[in-house]
Amino acid sequence: MTKLPEKIIDFHVHLFPDSLFDAIWKHFISDYGWDVLYHLYYRECVEHLRKNGIGPIAYSNYAHRKGVAKYLNKWNVNILDEIPDLYCFAAYHPEDEDGPDMAASIIKHPKILGFKLQLLVQCFYPHDERLYPLYDILMENGKWLLIHVGTGPVGTEFTGITHFKKLLRQYPDMRIIIPHMGALEYTEFGALLDDYPNIYLDTAYSFIPQAKNGFLSSSLGIEFLEKYQDRILYGSDFPNLIFPREGEIETLLSLNLSQSFYDKVFWKNGWGIITGH
Repeated sequence: MTKLPEKIIDFHVHLFPDSLFDAIWKHFISDYGWDVLYHLYYRECVEHLRKNGIGPIAYSNYAHRKGVAKYLNKWNVNILDEIPDLYCFAAYHPEDEDGPDMAASIIKHPKILGFKLQLLVQCFYPHDERLYPLYDILMENGKWLLIHVGTGPVGTEFTGITHFKKLLRQYPDMRIIIPHMGALEYTEFGALLDDYPNIYLDTAYSFIPQAKNGFLSSSLGIEFLEKYQDRILYGSDFPNLIFPREGEIETLLSLNLSQSFYDKVFWKNGWGIITGH
Protein backbone atom coordinates (compact mmCIF):
# COMPACT_ATOMS: atom_id res chain seq x y z
CA MET A 1 0.00 0.00 0.00
CA THR A 2 1.45 3.35 -1.04
CA LYS A 3 1.76 6.14 1.52
CA LEU A 4 3.17 9.59 1.98
CA PRO A 5 6.75 9.95 3.15
CA GLU A 6 7.24 10.65 6.85
CA LYS A 7 8.05 14.29 6.11
CA ILE A 8 6.40 16.46 3.44
CA ILE A 9 7.70 19.60 1.75
CA ASP A 10 5.09 22.10 0.63
CA PHE A 11 6.61 23.96 -2.31
CA HIS A 12 3.78 26.41 -2.97
CA VAL A 13 2.85 28.49 0.05
CA HIS A 14 2.11 32.23 0.09
CA LEU A 15 3.30 34.37 2.97
CA PHE A 16 2.79 38.13 3.07
CA PRO A 17 2.87 40.85 5.70
CA ASP A 18 -0.50 40.98 7.47
CA SER A 19 -1.73 44.14 5.72
CA LEU A 20 -1.03 42.68 2.27
CA PHE A 21 -2.82 39.45 3.16
CA ASP A 22 -5.86 41.53 4.11
CA ALA A 23 -5.70 43.38 0.77
CA ILE A 24 -5.31 40.16 -1.23
CA TRP A 25 -8.26 38.46 0.46
CA LYS A 26 -10.40 41.54 -0.13
CA HIS A 27 -9.34 41.52 -3.80
CA PHE A 28 -10.28 37.83 -4.16
CA ILE A 29 -13.78 38.52 -2.89
CA SER A 30 -14.39 41.70 -4.89
CA ASP A 31 -12.91 40.51 -8.21
CA TYR A 32 -13.58 36.75 -8.20
CA GLY A 33 -16.13 36.09 -5.47
CA TRP A 34 -13.66 33.82 -3.64
CA ASP A 35 -13.57 33.85 0.14
CA VAL A 36 -10.53 31.85 1.24
CA LEU A 37 -10.99 29.22 3.92
CA TYR A 38 -7.85 30.03 5.84
CA HIS A 39 -7.67 33.63 7.01
CA LEU A 40 -4.32 33.05 8.70
CA TYR A 41 -1.38 35.45 8.95
CA TYR A 42 2.16 34.29 8.34
CA ARG A 43 3.03 32.86 11.77
CA GLU A 44 -0.38 31.19 11.93
CA CYS A 45 0.16 29.72 8.45
CA VAL A 46 3.45 28.17 9.46
CA GLU A 47 1.97 26.83 12.70
CA HIS A 48 -1.00 25.30 10.86
CA LEU A 49 1.21 23.58 8.29
CA ARG A 50 3.59 22.24 10.92
CA LYS A 51 0.66 20.73 12.84
CA ASN A 52 -0.43 19.00 9.64
CA GLY A 53 2.81 17.22 8.86
CA ILE A 54 4.60 19.78 6.68
CA GLY A 55 8.34 19.98 7.27
CA PRO A 56 10.25 22.45 5.10
CA ILE A 57 8.08 25.19 3.61
CA ALA A 58 8.94 26.97 0.35
CA TYR A 59 6.88 30.13 0.12
CA SER A 60 6.67 33.06 -2.27
CA ASN A 61 5.30 36.55 -2.55
CA TYR A 62 5.16 39.01 -5.44
CA ALA A 63 5.29 42.75 -5.98
CA HIS A 64 1.96 43.86 -7.43
CA ARG A 65 3.39 47.26 -8.41
CA LYS A 66 6.59 49.27 -8.60
CA GLY A 67 8.31 49.92 -5.28
CA VAL A 68 6.84 46.98 -3.35
CA ALA A 69 9.59 44.39 -3.93
CA LYS A 70 12.16 46.15 -1.74
CA TYR A 71 9.71 46.25 1.18
CA LEU A 72 8.70 42.62 0.69
CA ASN A 73 12.24 41.35 0.43
CA LYS A 74 13.33 43.12 3.59
CA TRP A 75 10.38 41.41 5.28
CA ASN A 76 11.34 38.08 3.65
CA VAL A 77 14.87 38.18 5.02
CA ASN A 78 13.54 38.97 8.49
CA ILE A 79 11.17 36.01 8.63
CA LEU A 80 13.71 33.66 7.03
CA ASP A 81 16.03 34.55 9.88
CA GLU A 82 13.19 34.17 12.38
CA ILE A 83 11.66 30.85 11.33
CA PRO A 84 13.67 27.64 10.82
CA ASP A 85 13.07 25.35 7.84
CA LEU A 86 11.53 28.15 5.79
CA TYR A 87 12.65 29.00 2.23
CA CYS A 88 11.59 31.75 -0.13
CA PHE A 89 11.05 32.79 -3.72
CA ALA A 90 11.57 36.53 -3.41
CA ALA A 91 9.69 39.42 -5.02
CA TYR A 92 10.71 41.37 -8.13
CA HIS A 93 9.24 44.06 -10.35
CA PRO A 94 10.88 45.16 -13.60
CA GLU A 95 9.97 48.82 -13.11
CA ASP A 96 12.18 49.12 -10.02
CA GLU A 97 15.39 50.92 -11.01
CA ASP A 98 17.30 49.17 -8.21
CA GLY A 99 15.73 45.79 -9.01
CA PRO A 100 18.82 44.11 -10.51
CA ASP A 101 21.09 45.30 -7.68
CA MET A 102 18.56 44.13 -5.10
CA ALA A 103 18.23 40.76 -6.83
CA ALA A 104 21.99 40.28 -7.08
CA SER A 105 22.30 40.98 -3.36
CA ILE A 106 19.41 38.95 -1.95
CA ILE A 107 20.07 35.92 -4.18
CA LYS A 108 23.14 35.21 -2.03
CA HIS A 109 20.95 34.53 1.02
CA PRO A 110 21.12 30.75 1.60
CA LYS A 111 17.35 30.44 2.10
CA ILE A 112 16.38 32.39 -1.04
CA LEU A 113 15.65 29.75 -3.70
CA GLY A 114 14.98 32.24 -6.48
CA PHE A 115 12.29 34.73 -7.50
CA LYS A 116 8.54 34.65 -8.06
CA LEU A 117 6.73 36.32 -10.95
CA GLN A 118 2.93 36.38 -10.97
CA LEU A 119 2.02 37.54 -14.47
CA LEU A 120 -1.73 37.42 -13.88
CA VAL A 121 -1.31 40.14 -11.23
CA GLN A 122 1.86 41.94 -12.33
CA CYS A 123 0.76 42.37 -15.96
CA PHE A 124 3.94 42.08 -17.99
CA TYR A 125 5.14 39.45 -20.44
CA PRO A 126 7.57 36.72 -19.38
CA HIS A 127 9.80 37.67 -22.31
CA ASP A 128 9.86 41.36 -21.36
CA GLU A 129 13.47 42.47 -21.86
CA ARG A 130 13.32 44.40 -18.58
CA LEU A 131 13.36 40.97 -16.89
CA TYR A 132 16.57 39.84 -18.57
CA PRO A 133 18.83 41.19 -15.78
CA LEU A 134 16.86 39.08 -13.30
CA TYR A 135 17.10 36.01 -15.51
CA ASP A 136 20.84 36.51 -15.92
CA ILE A 137 21.24 36.67 -12.14
CA LEU A 138 19.25 33.46 -11.71
CA MET A 139 21.37 31.70 -14.33
CA GLU A 140 24.65 32.91 -12.84
CA ASN A 141 23.67 31.72 -9.36
CA GLY A 142 21.93 28.48 -10.27
CA LYS A 143 18.68 29.64 -8.66
CA TRP A 144 15.06 29.18 -9.72
CA LEU A 145 12.28 31.17 -11.37
CA LEU A 146 8.81 30.39 -10.01
CA ILE A 147 6.49 31.89 -12.61
CA HIS A 148 2.71 31.88 -12.79
CA VAL A 149 2.42 32.06 -16.56
CA GLY A 150 -0.48 29.69 -17.18
CA THR A 151 -4.01 30.78 -18.01
CA GLY A 152 -5.59 29.39 -14.85
CA PRO A 153 -7.70 30.31 -13.01
CA VAL A 154 -8.18 33.10 -15.55
CA GLY A 155 -6.00 34.16 -18.46
CA THR A 156 -4.84 37.58 -19.56
CA GLU A 157 -2.90 38.91 -22.53
CA PHE A 158 0.31 38.35 -20.53
CA THR A 159 -0.18 34.65 -19.77
CA GLY A 160 -0.11 31.45 -21.79
CA ILE A 161 2.18 28.94 -23.44
CA THR A 162 2.93 31.14 -26.48
CA HIS A 163 4.49 33.89 -24.38
CA PHE A 164 6.35 31.36 -22.24
CA LYS A 165 7.94 29.74 -25.29
CA LYS A 166 9.34 33.15 -26.25
CA LEU A 167 11.09 33.23 -22.87
CA LEU A 168 12.47 29.74 -23.43
CA ARG A 169 13.98 30.76 -26.76
CA GLN A 170 16.09 33.30 -24.86
CA TYR A 171 16.77 31.21 -21.72
CA PRO A 172 16.34 27.52 -22.60
CA ASP A 173 18.48 26.31 -19.69
CA MET A 174 17.00 28.40 -16.89
CA ARG A 175 15.69 26.52 -13.86
CA ILE A 176 11.94 27.14 -13.85
CA ILE A 177 8.98 25.96 -11.79
CA ILE A 178 5.54 26.24 -13.39
CA PRO A 179 2.80 26.23 -10.73
CA HIS A 180 -0.59 24.55 -11.05
CA MET A 181 0.78 21.95 -13.49
CA GLY A 182 0.56 24.62 -16.20
CA ALA A 183 -3.16 25.21 -15.81
CA LEU A 184 -5.16 25.58 -17.84
CA GLU A 185 -2.86 24.54 -20.71
CA TYR A 186 -1.85 21.33 -18.96
CA THR A 187 -0.93 19.34 -22.05
CA GLU A 188 1.04 22.16 -23.67
CA PHE A 189 3.17 22.87 -20.59
CA GLY A 190 3.57 19.17 -19.86
CA ALA A 191 4.92 18.63 -23.37
CA LEU A 192 7.85 20.94 -22.58
CA LEU A 193 9.39 18.54 -20.07
CA ASP A 194 11.02 16.31 -22.68
CA ASP A 195 12.95 19.16 -24.28
CA TYR A 196 13.68 21.33 -21.23
CA PRO A 197 15.20 19.27 -18.40
CA ASN A 198 15.24 22.22 -15.98
CA ILE A 199 11.47 22.78 -16.02
CA TYR A 200 9.45 21.46 -13.07
CA LEU A 201 5.70 21.58 -12.38
CA ASP A 202 3.94 21.93 -9.04
CA THR A 203 0.62 20.39 -8.10
CA ALA A 204 -1.02 23.42 -6.45
CA TYR A 205 -4.79 23.56 -7.01
CA SER A 206 -4.57 20.96 -9.77
CA PHE A 207 -5.93 17.87 -8.02
CA ILE A 208 -8.85 19.32 -6.09
CA PRO A 209 -11.83 16.91 -6.13
CA GLN A 210 -14.38 19.73 -5.89
CA ALA A 211 -12.77 21.80 -8.67
CA LYS A 212 -15.07 21.51 -11.65
CA ASN A 213 -16.62 23.67 -14.34
CA GLY A 214 -13.30 24.89 -15.70
CA PHE A 215 -11.58 25.67 -12.42
CA LEU A 216 -8.09 24.26 -11.91
CA SER A 217 -8.41 20.51 -12.30
CA SER A 218 -5.56 18.70 -13.99
CA SER A 219 -6.31 16.68 -17.10
CA LEU A 220 -2.89 15.01 -17.01
CA GLY A 221 -3.25 11.27 -16.57
CA ILE A 222 -1.52 8.67 -14.43
CA GLU A 223 0.93 7.77 -17.21
CA PHE A 224 2.16 11.37 -17.32
CA LEU A 225 2.48 11.59 -13.53
CA GLU A 226 4.52 8.40 -13.33
CA LYS A 227 6.73 9.28 -16.29
CA TYR A 228 7.63 12.72 -14.93
CA GLN A 229 7.67 11.96 -11.22
CA ASP A 230 11.20 13.41 -11.00
CA ARG A 231 9.91 16.81 -12.21
CA ILE A 232 6.82 17.36 -10.07
CA LEU A 233 6.64 19.12 -6.69
CA TYR A 234 3.84 19.00 -4.18
CA GLY A 235 2.36 22.43 -3.47
CA SER A 236 -0.83 23.50 -1.73
CA ASP A 237 -1.25 27.25 -2.51
CA PHE A 238 -1.93 27.66 1.23
CA PRO A 239 -3.50 29.72 2.73
CA ASN A 240 -5.29 31.16 -0.34
CA LEU A 241 -7.58 28.18 -0.79
CA ILE A 242 -11.30 27.98 -1.34
CA PHE A 243 -11.26 24.19 -0.88
CA PRO A 244 -9.79 22.25 2.06
CA ARG A 245 -6.02 21.81 1.83
CA GLU A 246 -6.25 18.07 2.47
CA GLY A 247 -8.34 17.42 -0.64
CA GLU A 248 -5.44 17.58 -3.04
CA ILE A 249 -3.35 15.17 -0.99
CA GLU A 250 -6.26 12.76 -0.71
CA THR A 251 -6.85 12.90 -4.46
CA LEU A 252 -3.21 12.14 -5.24
CA LEU A 253 -3.20 9.25 -2.77
CA SER A 254 -6.40 7.86 -4.28
CA LEU A 255 -4.65 7.48 -7.65
CA ASN A 256 -2.58 4.62 -6.16
CA LEU A 257 0.59 5.71 -7.91
CA SER A 258 3.96 4.12 -7.25
CA GLN A 259 5.63 4.63 -3.89
CA SER A 260 8.50 6.34 -5.69
CA PHE A 261 6.04 8.95 -7.01
CA TYR A 262 4.94 9.92 -3.51
CA ASP A 263 8.47 9.83 -2.11
CA LYS A 264 9.76 12.10 -4.87
CA VAL A 265 6.85 14.51 -5.29
CA PHE A 266 6.23 15.05 -1.57
CA TRP A 267 9.87 15.04 -0.45
CA LYS A 268 12.89 14.15 -2.58
CA ASN A 269 12.35 16.56 -5.49
CA GLY A 270 11.79 19.53 -3.21
CA TRP A 271 14.66 18.60 -0.94
CA GLY A 272 16.92 18.39 -3.97
CA ILE A 273 16.06 21.97 -4.92
CA ILE A 274 16.50 23.24 -1.37
CA THR A 275 19.88 21.58 -0.93
CA GLY A 276 21.07 22.06 -4.51
CA HIS A 277 21.51 18.33 -5.11
